[in-house]
Amino acid sequence: MKNIILNINKAFDHRIRLGIMSVLMVNEYADFNTLKELLGATDGNLASHTKALEKVDFIKVEKQFIGRKPNTKYIATELGKKEFKKHIDALEKLIKNK
Repeated sequence: MKNIILNINKAFDHRIRLGIMSVLMVNEYADFNTLKELLGATDGNLASHTKALEKVDFIKVEKQFIGRKPNTKYIATELGKKEFKKHIDALEKLIKNK
């Protein structure tokens, strides 16, 4: 029997990480406050999950100042997009598996 969960990526296991990647797959980028609002996450929770995705090079982070306010922008990397697509495809195959 083949391993039906082989391509499910543990980096996307948490619902916040799944949400971050989902947002970044359909948008060029998203800033911290947008992700926080869309996902209903706390500052610390969102920061820890974005750091986990950054650590495996699935997203990149750009920090800048807009006026005097700091702004953090997140962008999915090509590797992140490729791995997320593989993850979603694996989930679909798992669901359709008899």
